[in-house]
Amino acid sequence: MANRQTRDRAVNSAGGFARDFKEFLMRGNVIDLAVAVIIGTAFNAVVTSFIGDIITPVLLKPALQAAGVEDIANLSANGIKYGLFLSALINFVVISFVIFLMIRAFEKLKRKDDLEVAAEPTIEEKLNDTLIQLTAVIDRKL
Repeated sequence: MANRQTRDRAVNSAGGFARDFKEFLMRGNVIDLAVAVIIGTAFNAVVTSFIGDIITPVLLKPALQAAGVEDIANLSANGIKYGLFLSALINFVVISFVIFLMIRAFEKLKRKDDLEVAAEPTIEEKLNDTLIQLTAVIDRKL
């Protein structure tokens, strides 16, 4: 009898754990975080390509040629690979600038939505205006 109770508790504990874990995974925050990580990874690939394929050849090519290097990663002095640091710094600046532009656009849209909502009269305001108009009509009739 004791073995059966122990086994039943173990099965219930495992089922409870699985249920709790499923509830944890299905929370909106966890799913939002997973989506953010996936999008962030994809965004990183886009920015890396943008830096390596557009910014470096167009803007940095003259500086790299003057330094006698083909790739920014090859820039070094006394064994210090400052080119890798410069590449990471450029990535950071571009990512920060793009995020700044995105946040600014979202804030602008939010302000526009807030203004549209504020400009629309509420039901109470409409009823109050109607009441004032009716009172004025009644006063004129008397």
